[in-house]
Amino acid sequence: MNLLRPLFVRQTRSRLSSISTRSSLLPSSLFTHRTTLPILVRFTSNLYSTMSSHKLCMIPGPIEFHEDVLQAMATPATSHVAANFIPVFGESIELLRQVLFTSGQPFIIAGSGTLGWDMTASNLIEAGEEVLVCNSGYFGDRFGECLETYGAKVTHIRVPVGEAPQLAAVAAALKGKKYKAVTITHVDTSTGVLSDIKGIAEVVRKESPETLVVVDGVCSVGSEEIRMDTWGIDVVVTASQKALGAPPGLCVMGVSERAIGVFKARKTPVPNYYANWTRWLPIMNAYEARKPSYFATPAVQSVFALHVSLKQIVAQGLENRFILHKEASAKAKKFIHDLGLKLVPTSLDHAANGMSAVYYPEGISATDLLPRMAAHGIVAAGGLHVDIAPKYFRIGHMGISVTEPERGHLDTTLNALKSALSECGYKGAL
Repeated sequence: MNLLRPLFVRQTRSRLSSISTRSSLLPSSLFTHRTTLPILVRFTSNLYSTMSSHKLCMIPGPIEFHEDVLQAMATPATSHVAANFIPVFGESIELLRQVLFTSGQPFIIAGSGTLGWDMTASNLIEAGEEVLVCNSGYFGDRFGECLETYGAKVTHIRVPVGEAPQLAAVAAALKGKKYKAVTITHVDTSTGVLSDIKGIAEVVRKESPETLVVVDGVCSVGSEEIRMDTWGIDVVVTASQKALGAPPGLCVMGVSERAIGVFKARKTPVPNYYANWTRWLPIMNAYEARKPSYFATPAVQSVFALHVSLKQIVAQGLENRFILHKEASAKAKKFIHDLGLKLVPTSLDHAANGMSAVYYPEGISATDLLPRMAAHGIVAAGGLHVDIAPKYFRIGHMGISVTEPERGHLDTTLNALKSALSECGYKGAL
């Protein structure tokens, strides 16, 4: 390790210099300054030690992210109105339009994906209005709770665990009542179920054209196909830490022109201070115009990181990215099937491409399997859905773990699963 560390430091310094040149994130003086250069050397040395003992984070978010994304965060303190930050923030907003296939309004705001629920509920729904929640798991429940907090009257279309909401059920609900919005969890991280947002949006446009279509895309943007404008989707809520390939800390949204119009026409004040689009729209517009603005301090280093990841995603091509995630998902799910294990989704037709939710075999529990996988260098996630939480585990396969297969993340994860099961005494199809 000691022999390799100087080489790693030199390579990392070179990569940081390259990032500075490409995206103007860092002043060139940083790499020669007598004070900051030793700090970088210590950083890269410590980073090497950390990475050498790092277990792969193969949960459905946060996920592994690219070294360039990590290095983009390793910047000195930077003002949110600095000349080297404003264009990065502005371009990130523009890149999001490409990722979401929309001409609408993106938002990038410090917070988790949950903040996107608050922004949707507080800005688009007024007290007493009806909202239909297409519920495929834990996060459908939670989105419903958020909506009720703001006074919405929520109706759930519930399905058995592992199933996806059916188009006929959505159509029937829309025939029976007028709804301000329909929400859909594209991929419910608790079950790995993939909902048909394109089909549901078509049903909404046919049965209730004025109803807004809201998609919780926290576990799908960047790994599943989403075409906001073509499919008639009004809001997509997501976050930085899943298939967008950046660390946690940013709420990311796309909002249609129609939804912005609904927001501007509301009759009552927005019952939230931080989430109020009246405050955030001028901020997003200013940064996109490459002008400084202020309401609340953005997470500067997190935006640097997201910017690098978004550039990578767009450069790779969204179509290619979708194909790679489908192929990785098929590989993972075949491996799981060949081990004799059962997926939580009841059909591959509605199983997510960015994650797999898998039932434990009989006689094996989380405390048996997950620590053994960790011993093989893999962090997997336990169950989350309240009805089956102790009965299953979850593996993420998205981002660079999929788009850069030469890293071997997926193979390492699947082999760790197989070895851990064997160590647990599992006698299935090994």
